Amino acid sequence: MVATPLFSAFYFGTVEHYALIARSGRAVVDIGEHYERQSHCTRTVILGANGPQALDVHITRRSGERMPMRTVGLSYAEPWHARHLHAIRSAYGQTPWFIHYIDDLGKLLRHRHERLADLDLATLRMALGWLGLKPELVVEETYVEPVAVEERKLWNLRHTLHPKRPLPAGVPAVGPYAQVFGDRHGFRPHLSILDLVMNHGPRAREVLLQG
Repeated sequence: MVATPLFSAFYFGTVEHYALIARSGRAVVDIGEHYERQSHCTRTVILGANGPQALDVHITRRSGERMPMRTVGLSYAEPWHARHLHAIRSAYGQTPWFIHYIDDLGKLLRHRHERLADLDLATLRMALGWLGLKPELVVEETYVEPVAVEERKLWNLRHTLHPKRPLPAGVPAVGPYAQVFGDRHGFRPHLSILDLVMNHGPRAREVLLQG
C-alpha cells in the first residue's frame, strides 16, 4: 500500500491517477483549491489515428478570475461534449471493449452537469466502476491546507501531477500495454484511463498494478 494520494479534481484522469488509487485503496480529491488552466481538471488525452488528442472541457469563467474549483461552472455554448464523444468513437470504435463502455460514456457526456467538479467526479466514479475498484474516496469542498496534509499524512500531488510536467518522483508509470494505433505511433504513455479501458477491458486493473 502507498500513502493516500491528494489529487486536484480531474476529467477522467490518467492511467497514473488510477494506478495510485489501486495501490493505495484510498484517495482524497480537493475541489476547494483554485481552478488551474490547462490542467487535468478540464483535459484528458486519448490516442487517435493521428496521434494523441486532447479533449478539453469548456467552462464559464471571466479571464484572470481566481475561483475555487467547486464554484466553476460548465459552458455548453459550444457542443464540446458531443465532440468528445465523436472523438472517442473515432479513436476506439474498433477496440475490443468499446461496445461494453460506450453506452455509459454517452449517457455521462450527454448529461448537462452544472459544475465542473460534478462532471470530474462523475468521470472518476464511472472509471472506478469499470475497473472494479472500490477505494475509500474523500471529496474535500474546502482547500486542504498544508498543515492538514502533514497531519493526515497525505501525498500531495495537486500541483505536481500535471499534464505539462514530468511524473512526480515515486509515481509509477503505467505501461507499456497494447494500444490501438500502436503500430503507427508506438506506445504513448500517460494517456487517459479511457485508453487503457477501451483496449483492455477488465484486464485494465491488472495493467495498473504491474511493475
